[in-house]
Amino acid sequence: MKNYVMIFKALGDTTRLQIVLMLTKGEMCACKILERFEITQPTLSHHMKILCDCGLVTVRKEGKWSYYSLCCEAWSDFREFVSQIVCLKDGDCKCE
Repeated sequence: MKNYVMIFKALGDTTRLQIVLMLTKGEMCACKILERFEITQPTLSHHMKILCDCGLVTVRKEGKWSYYSLCCEAWSDFREFVSQIVCLKDGDCKCE
């Protein structure tokens, strides 16, 4: 359950959510991600660390460059978890 809390916290930030949406198009170099935002490189590194630490994003180093991509297994597990959350209509409550 703790990992899901980390994921929700990671996705609760607008910049990180935008980064995730960018990565749905495939692997991206940190430099390309940085071009889309008005943030510094250390700030981007902070955001990417959070996304990597919760398991949603993986990083591949090539020389001095870092390439980021979505971790499909983690996203699949997260989708499965979220799909368990169902909303009952008014009057469907079985409370006593």
